[in-house]
Amino acid sequence: MDTLINNLDLFVSGFRNTLILFFFSAIFALILGTAVGAMRVSPVPIMRGVGTVYVNLVRNTPLTLIMFFFAFGYPKLGLIPWPYEVLAIIALSLYTATYVAEVLRSGFNTVPVGQAEAARAIGLPFAQTMTLVVMPQAMRAVIPPMMSVFIALLKNTTVAAGFSVAEAGSIRANLSERGEPAIVVLLWVAAIFVLLVGLLSLLQRYLERRWKVLR
Repeated sequence: MDTLINNLDLFVSGFRNTLILFFFSAIFALILGTAVGAMRVSPVPIMRGVGTVYVNLVRNTPLTLIMFFFAFGYPKLGLIPWPYEVLAIIALSLYTATYVAEVLRSGFNTVPVGQAEAARAIGLPFAQTMTLVVMPQAMRAVIPPMMSVFIALLKNTTVAAGFSVAEAGSIRANLSERGEPAIVVLLWVAAIFVLLVGLLSLLQRYLERRWKVLR
């Protein structure tokens, strides 16, 4: 307990930054992933092709390599300079969006084809068919795998520690400079991550119960 109490400032700031990375990355990944998932089932071949190329290219690229590009490659392009924290959010969002898209695509496939055909029969275009008919039903079916994606995102935020982002993954290195035992620090970091994952699991069960009643 002394390691935690005596260095509470570093633990608080580190996990605060972790939650900031997670929150904004989750929002942007959900928005982008929803758009890409819709493209993957679009009747327009070009949209399906773009969605497929994006998912296969980014998902099969290691997150560390994507983070490396935004930390060291992006500044050399002469574009708008962003802080490392913002670049880390962009990298995490682009990477996680591919998994969100695939989860949603599987959810779209659980909706009976007749639902979409009926929507088109009454004159709804593809965009309205997806947002008003297919997506509300699909979202209820993908809660467990979607929460697994967000749990993975929470843990993936530690990769940002290797690129000058002061979050939970950097606590061990900072406390080593204060002479704290590394194994104790790592155990505390792991325990807090377990607590955060447990909260996400509780949120998952709550949403499952609530949406099960709505269905």
